[in-house]
Amino acid sequence: MQGEVVAQQAAIDTNKPNNDQAATVINVAVAVIHYKQQYLLGFRNRNQHQGDRYEFVGGKIDKGEDASAALIREVSEETAIDISNTSINVAVKLGRLYHDYGDKKVCLQVYKVALSSEQYQRHKNDTYGSEGQALTWVDEAELLAGQYPLPAANQTILAWLRLPAQISISYPLAHFHSADNSRKAWLNYHEQHIARGAWVYIRVKDHHSASLAEQLLASRADIYSIVPNQDNVKISPETSNTSDDQGLNGRVNAVHLSHSELLEWFDSCQHSAKDRQPLTTAYPLIVSCHDVASIQIANKLAAIRLQHKQPPVIGIFLAPVLATATHPGTRPLGWKAWSSLAQLADMPVIALGGLAPKLNQVATSHGATSIAGIRQFLMH
Repeated sequence: MQGEVVAQQAAIDTNKPNNDQAATVINVAVAVIHYKQQYLLGFRNRNQHQGDRYEFVGGKIDKGEDASAALIREVSEETAIDISNTSINVAVKLGRLYHDYGDKKVCLQVYKVALSSEQYQRHKNDTYGSEGQALTWVDEAELLAGQYPLPAANQTILAWLRLPAQISISYPLAHFHSADNSRKAWLNYHEQHIARGAWVYIRVKDHHSASLAEQLLASRADIYSIVPNQDNVKISPETSNTSDDQGLNGRVNAVHLSHSELLEWFDSCQHSAKDRQPLTTAYPLIVSCHDVASIQIANKLAAIRLQHKQPPVIGIFLAPVLATATHPGTRPLGWKAWSSLAQLADMPVIALGGLAPKLNQVATSHGATSIAGIRQFLMH
């Protein structure tokens, strides 16, 4: 499997920009440093590019330097925090962002870095960095609410950070076919077994089942949903168009694009004389991917959506990691090949397939920002 990943990657390298194009892009390593729900921000002086704004720690990747080495160096130079000891730190790639500021083009290679309790205690009162720049620790909720203005390219990072560590997936309606009323059984089960405050991918497959998603969200005001992309199963405007943050609209956090839908979008782009267009959904996207080709297409979709100022692709489901009971004939990737594929994505990667919450740390060590599943992710 590892050899297949390498071969597929070689096949797509021809799509990379030529040297002249690459030379115009400044590569930057960005460290989203946090301890639990506290995040470290610097502040840019007024005379700096994108000045009078807060920023995550980071800086230019030097010639011949890889992103991880630049990350360690920049964090040390700017904050005096040593993140080189991976036994006490978890640095997970969130994604890559290409942004044109007009006067310069940058590629931000973004990593989420978790500090140990000891490191946080040592640096929590630091108000200035090693280079004299102001530093501040901010609460996650305030950061995500936009109370700390960031450079334009960083807005997508905030969207990425909203992804939870775990995502529950609902059972299909067919799972309850033996019940006298399968729809009522489906609804009752999920009302009772979804954890409070959870993100849930509600896998409704048709118009009649779509109302179940609305009923579930109406009865469980504490949960947030990912819903399928198909037009006939979207949450209806009559029940979702509300200014109340606790209304249905406020709790549809993303729309899911299946692997086949992703390929269909790409195929339509190839056969259309018009410029490629992003999908028109007003919600952020989570896309299902299984291999190098689909990840590369997801990367293209993400870039096009940003160019058109559409809500970003906030993650991909990459599956299957391990063997699953629901797809016994599907060959699992295994952690090694899964990790190699995850590094190709320009957005956070959600591990899926044969997993349980207890494998969260294992998944993180292989590059996952989140894990997802059905049986083990619903309360018993």
